[in-house]
Amino acid sequence: MRIDKWLWAARFFKTRSLAARACDLGRILSGGHAAKASREVRTGDLLRVTNDRGDFEVEVLALSEIRGPAAVAQTLYSETEASRLARAQRAEERKLLGPLDFLSETRPSKKDRRQINRLRGRSV
Repeated sequence: MRIDKWLWAARFFKTRSLAARACDLGRILSGGHAAKASREVRTGDLLRVTNDRGDFEVEVLALSEIRGPAAVAQTLYSETEASRLARAQRAEERKLLGPLDFLSETRPSKKDRRQINRLRGRSV
């Protein structure tokens, strides 16, 4: 079965095209190598998935071509203990940072907007 279909069915990505795009960008690693969307995935494969929710290292337990409920999707893989601990640690670090809100009563001035863009790493 194609890896992009499996990632979609396992609910790592909302659409299959997003899963294929993640493969194209090298965010899916299989056996330490970037996986193309058409790569065949088999039970027992170890995958490293990077998406907006974090980095996951999972072992494929079952294959499914249909996208079912979340409870069924979680039976398709098992996350490694090291991955689970690393994600929990990153979540704790984010919690300690606190909110990064810069709320103001007025709109940012031109100077403020330039500073915000610089902080975000965007050019002028």
